[in-house]
Amino acid sequence: MVSKKQQKQQDSMNSRIKLVMKSGKAILGYKQCLKSLRKGKAKMILIASNAPPLRKSELEYMAMLGRTQVHHYSGDNTALGIACGKLFNCSVLSILDQGDSDILTSTKE
Repeated sequence: MVSKKQQKQQDSMNSRIKLVMKSGKAILGYKQCLKSLRKGKAKMILIASNAPPLRKSELEYMAMLGRTQVHHYSGDNTALGIACGKLFNCSVLSILDQGDSDILTSTKE
């Protein structure tokens, strides 16, 4: 069972993701995320909790090289897809422009 604090944090993150999808620029998918990391356009990447470990480590490595923020999304790929407003699974989300959201400043660890 999920505690109230964790649920509140996940709801907050979901609302930020929705705002980014509405007002900013974001890319869904592993291959497109890698391309944006290589080009240096990605500001932040979100990785679902059930993404394959090899992909997760490869994305983290590429993000480290490009000095890009990485956030490990607490939900699985279905929850991340729904948070993006899509009706399909999504294990990786790359944020190119945050728009009106404060997702880049609020998730710094």
